[in-house]
Amino acid sequence: MENFTFFNPTQIEFGTDKEKQIGQHLAAHGVKKVLLCYGSERIKREGLFDVVSKSLTEQGIAFVECGGIISNPIISKVRAGIALAKAHQVDAILSVGGGSVLDSSKAIAAGVCHDGDIWDLFVGKARVETALPLFAILTLAATESEMNPSAVVTNDETKEKFFISAAALFPKVSIVNPALMQGVTRDYLVYSASDVIAHLIEAYFTATVHPKLQSRLVESLINTVIETTEALLTDPTDYGARAQFAWAATLALNGLAYSGAAGFGYPNHAIEHSLSALFNVPHGAGLSVIVPAWMKWYHDRNPAQFERFARKVFGVDTREQGIAALQAWYDKIGTPTHLPQLGIKEIDLPVIVENVQRNVRIFGIAETYTPEVVTAILKNAL
Repeated sequence: MENFTFFNPTQIEFGTDKEKQIGQHLAAHGVKKVLLCYGSERIKREGLFDVVSKSLTEQGIAFVECGGIISNPIISKVRAGIALAKAHQVDAILSVGGGSVLDSSKAIAAGVCHDGDIWDLFVGKARVETALPLFAILTLAATESEMNPSAVVTNDETKEKFFISAAALFPKVSIVNPALMQGVTRDYLVYSASDVIAHLIEAYFTATVHPKLQSRLVESLINTVIETTEALLTDPTDYGARAQFAWAATLALNGLAYSGAAGFGYPNHAIEHSLSALFNVPHGAGLSVIVPAWMKWYHDRNPAQFERFARKVFGVDTREQGIAALQAWYDKIGTPTHLPQLGIKEIDLPVIVENVQRNVRIFGIAETYTPEVVTAILKNAL
């Protein structure tokens, strides 16, 4: 087990009606005016916006709306949010939505405190030194951004999907009320399951040091995601299943699952980010295509761990059977497993491979994931 520092300052408020307390949490941090970021008008139709605005008003906190944030968030919207935040001199950012809204909110929070263009932070021309305080109310469990210091945004001009990460981007308080996620569509439920599993398997399979304790934690979380996804597909109103799914999603990328591990990377995310950037496919849908294709290419490099995965998660014996079982489960729940299901054809591979090369350089895995290797992985997904 490697030495590690575990640091996570985010306060999680989990359970029903917790969103009614958001005004109190902001007030406790001295917030007087907040930029309220959200996606579609659904939060207004379903009453969540009224609950949040009432809680803020009761605490004397003014708010400025920044709606219309889309799935696969884009830098042009982040720039607009930064301009709005500066114009109204807000002193905090409140995200009400899923991971796309929260990642945009993090970028806005960093951008308000940065003198240059926000994209400079994503390409490494400058570092995130500070940010406005962040608060979140989750309406979708998938990205785990509610309890980590990272954000991923696409540059809609250059078609690059990059990330930023800094301690200043940990939310102060994140509210996770599983009841708010009941309206998530079937498609986005299964995409979320794929996203959570992908976060968990990156270090699990690629780490040069991965203690059994961490392996057991990862396997438990994956099994929980599988069980609760199937339960929710049968009964979307099952609060117990929804709650366990949501908490498993949070735990998947808050630092616990890979503490004590070493030498790991995020190749599946590096490849999928190009699918999202170029073709605007849902991130989780792209991952359910890439992960099995990557596993078929990678499993010889860590045979013992792939055999363990096969046994502990799906109760089968061999590496190949474990990979096939995961792909079959994705097919069963209805998330894509092949590129043509995303509208991507073999003729598109060269442009994807070129785009991926930018990502693998940023992720620090370019020596392994050469154009030839990425092409081979993508061909596994045709």
